[in-house]
Amino acid sequence: MNDSNKRAFLSRMVGVSAGLTAAAVVPTAVAKTRRTTETHLPIKTGRLSTAERRRQRFPNVPVVDHDGNILRFYDDMLKDKTVLINFMYTRCNGSCPGTTANLKKVQAEFGDRMGRDVFMYSVSLEPEYDTPERLKAYADLFKVQPGWRFITGSKENLDLIRREFGFYRADATLDKLADSHIGAVKFGIERLERWGMCAALGNPKYIARYVEWLEPKGKRPDLSAMLG
Repeated sequence: MNDSNKRAFLSRMVGVSAGLTAAAVVPTAVAKTRRTTETHLPIKTGRLSTAERRRQRFPNVPVVDHDGNILRFYDDMLKDKTVLINFMYTRCNGSCPGTTANLKKVQAEFGDRMGRDVFMYSVSLEPEYDTPERLKAYADLFKVQPGWRFITGSKENLDLIRREFGFYRADATLDKLADSHIGAVKFGIERLERWGMCAALGNPKYIARYVEWLEPKGKRPDLSAMLG
């Protein structure tokens, strides 16, 4: 199947809004950083280079992982990488624990690729509660392996990331509800500008195979074979 058909299929995949709430006290260095000039490169007129287009697509705001590392969202987490991203919060009593458990199986599907050329990010949306320490305890509870980071930061930056990935509701009131952003995982190969989305609670084998399908020589998954 050619790239055009591949993109068309992925655009029709599960259109579930995903996201989650989580809260955390953000390190001062991050909380005080201004975002106005850092989220994207200044908009340029005329033809953009591939690198400029890629960089302008996503925010490059500072975030914090569950080990307390301060990272730039685009430069350190997305650029040139294959990634899977979902949104969550640690005190969720709904689908978040099940999603995390399912994504742990997805992580296992990638084997030694995880942390080398495939990365997973679970982004918290309530930084007032989900401190890096709480996120680390949550990651330890699920025994997640290297290559998977749980992310917090300022609410402004996390909301920007969420919206840039399409996890939002047009109704401002509904958009504030945590459960309106839970249920999907976004995946893509940033350097190829190929992106897709699927249900976060889907079959782990399917999720991993659809990510691999985006690769230059990727083949459409044979779901019937995986069911056998």
